[in-house]
Amino acid sequence: QIESLLAVYAEIRPTHGLPKTRGWAASPDFLHYLCKFVAEQKPQTVVECSSGLSTLVLAANIKKLGRGHVYSLEHDPAYSAKTRELIRSHNLEEWSTVIDAPLKPMSINDWAGEWYDFSRLENNLNNTHIDMLVVDGPPHFTAPLARYPALPVFATSMSPGSHVLMDDANRTGEQEIIRRWGSEYASFTLVDGLTAEKGIVVLKKSQIDFKRTA
Repeated sequence: QIESLLAVYAEIRPTHGLPKTRGWAASPDFLHYLCKFVAEQKPQTVVECSSGLSTLVLAANIKKLGRGHVYSLEHDPAYSAKTRELIRSHNLEEWSTVIDAPLKPMSINDWAGEWYDFSRLENNLNNTHIDMLVVDGPPHFTAPLARYPALPVFATSMSPGSHVLMDDANRTGEQEIIRRWGSEYASFTLVDGLTAEKGIVVLKKSQIDFKRTA
C-alpha cells in the first residue's frame, strides 16, 4: 500500500499532502489503479458513486489528459462539502463536480432499498454517454446489496466499450452484485478481477446493448 501511495503521488504530483487512505477511504492500490486506468482508457465522462480522495485522483488524471470531467454522487452533505474543499484546494474544480444525491427509496428489477437521487446528475450529463463508472458507494449498510442499482440505472447511458469498476469486490455482498449483473446484463462482461486490499472488479460494455431475459 505504501508503494501504491507513492505511485499515486508520482502520477498526480499534488502541491501538498493528500488525506489519509485508511478506514472508509479508498485504498492506495485502488487509487493507483484509477490512475493507470484513466491513462490507458482515456475516458471523457466519468461517473463515480461516492466521493472523496478517489474524486481528486480521478480529476487529477483527467486533467493530465486535457479533457473530460468527473461527476461524483454523494449522499452525505458533510462529505460533499469535504470533497469540494479537497478539489478546490488542489485547483481541480474545472475537472470535477460533486453532486448532492441524497438516498431515496428505489425499486429496480427485483431490488428494493434506498439509492442515490441522481436527477441532478442527469441535468449535468445532458445526454452525454458515460465512459467510466466507478462504484464505491453507497455504504454497504444502507441497504441489502446497496450498490446493485448502479448498473441497472446507468447501463443504457454507458458508451460502447465503456467500463465499470467495482471497489470492495472481496465482500460477499459485492460478489453477489457482480453475479447478478452478469446474469441480468449480457452486454457487460467481466474483463478483470484484480488482487487488491479490498478487491477490484472491472466489467466492459460490448458494442451491443441488451438485457438478458433468461
